Amino acid sequence: MNLAEAIIQKNIEKHPIKSAIGFKKKEAGWKELSWKKFSEIVFRTANSLKNAGIQENDKVAIYSENSSEWVIFDLAAISIGAISVPIYSTNNAEQAEYIIQDSGAKIILVGEQAQYDICLELLQKEDNHLDTIIVSKKAVWIKKEFNSFYLEDFIAKSSPKLEFCPKENNDIATLIYTSGTTGTPKGVMLTHGNFVKAFDAHFEFFKFKNFEEELSLAFLPLSHVFERSWSLLCLYGGARVYFLEDPKNIAKALEEVKPTMMCAVPRFFQKVYAGVLEKAEEGSSLKKKIFDWALKTGWQTAELKRNEKPIPFGLKIKESISESLVFSKIKDRMGGRLWFLPCGGASLSPEVTKFFESVGIHITVGYGLTETTATLTLFPLTHFEHGTSGKPLPGVEIRIGENDEIQAKGNGIMSGYYNKPEETQKVFTEDGWFKTGDAGKIDDKGNLIITDRLKDLMKTSNGKYIAPQQIENLLTNNNFIQQIVLIAEGRQFVSALIVPNFEFLHDFVKKNNIQLTTWEETLKNDKIMDFYKEKIKELQSQLSDYEKVKKFTLMPAEFEISTGEITPTLKVKRNVVLKKYADLIEKMY
Repeated sequence: MNLAEAIIQKNIEKHPIKSAIGFKKKEAGWKELSWKKFSEIVFRTANSLKNAGIQENDKVAIYSENSSEWVIFDLAAISIGAISVPIYSTNNAEQAEYIIQDSGAKIILVGEQAQYDICLELLQKEDNHLDTIIVSKKAVWIKKEFNSFYLEDFIAKSSPKLEFCPKENNDIATLIYTSGTTGTPKGVMLTHGNFVKAFDAHFEFFKFKNFEEELSLAFLPLSHVFERSWSLLCLYGGARVYFLEDPKNIAKALEEVKPTMMCAVPRFFQKVYAGVLEKAEEGSSLKKKIFDWALKTGWQTAELKRNEKPIPFGLKIKESISESLVFSKIKDRMGGRLWFLPCGGASLSPEVTKFFESVGIHITVGYGLTETTATLTLFPLTHFEHGTSGKPLPGVEIRIGENDEIQAKGNGIMSGYYNKPEETQKVFTEDGWFKTGDAGKIDDKGNLIITDRLKDLMKTSNGKYIAPQQIENLLTNNNFIQQIVLIAEGRQFVSALIVPNFEFLHDFVKKNNIQLTTWEETLKNDKIMDFYKEKIKELQSQLSDYEKVKKFTLMPAEFEISTGEITPTLKVKRNVVLKKYADLIEKMY
């Protein structure tokens, strides 16, 4: 079945006047569209694409921040059998042009002036497939003589009725270009069946109750497989999805929208966790005692719930007091209603998942890739194991291959890389298993444990193997460390480039009467260096000696997407950073 049909048809038949999506425009409040209204706009857009010459299997690109228009354009393209090609809104001209040219996209939706200007320049080049630019915002200045249209005008005269283009499970629905921590981005071909079967597997796995009453807030980029798959799954199940344009406004949006569900990356949870602990430390001794008591009570309750055991009456009373005095305040900062939070993109330490579970918020840690339609394994609602990546979804098989590589088979595995048969062949074994490139193991209860990216494993000159992600995770659980890159390959000891959390460091500077000039100068202060030496010593006390960071350099600015140092999903491009800061690294040795 056509993916868009699977999402839209049953919902407009079942509850046409129920809200489907929510969005916010500038300073106006949040607005909603019912399934009937939402589907009509999708159909108008789909018919307009057909009128513009888009045929089955043509490529339609989206180069925009999250918005209602994003998901409308996506489903419209898929409805008529076209292939949707998302591009990160943060991609520069060179990156965007590569994806547009490689995919052969004919029409593109853009959100901001910068994105329009990039596409306009490309449109005027001779050997290019791009024919039309659609702009979602009237605030963007366009040149109409160059086949540029505002979305509102583009769809104005089209019919709100549509017959979905019939599709088989193996037909391509989308090309998602890998964000590329190494090498050239590759277009991952995901099918209609990949998505629909993955959605069904999730519902079978969790057996949600009253899923139609849930509300999800989409703040991660829809261009990434994680947010897109999750948001489409929510719509497929009849839940509402609100789209946040600027992720920097997440704190305010949580309080306004009050979502019940939301997918997020580990850094989000690390920041909340570190922030709460920091505030507890700053409180009076009485408040600290109450906090510690509440956390202990919450953990006892959480463990009984995890193992589906009854909670004694006395513990229920304690839990109620803990909720009133401590946990409700933490939850209110996150909207007050969140209970289910899928987490992916990198590993998350068990200290963080245990903390949230104690508070009464379930983080569903999962593991997957763009090439596997996001999820391969994840925490169930009960009987999960902290420190693992959970169990395989129904229809997914996992095995550990050569060099401890995780390999997978199942409904979500991609068809291959677009126009790259040799690259496709490299990532499949002769017997058809997909090679993830990650190292791991399976415990005696069937849970997957991720060790590290095989490409990231480092070997010191002493022959010791270092798994950087685990150590980087441990250190970024602290509020004073925003980003970190470990260096160990071929070296006699582990060193690190550390980006401080400047917000917290600013408070430290003020309290210690340190003169703040530029961060470059201020970070050289002995008090700051000694503070970080002590902090790092404390954080890595449980590590083996050969794993510990012996020397580090404090960086005066964050690694940025615009400079190519991190991907749009905030993963560090290790090769880029190591090359760019080679001189700084050498000084540590």
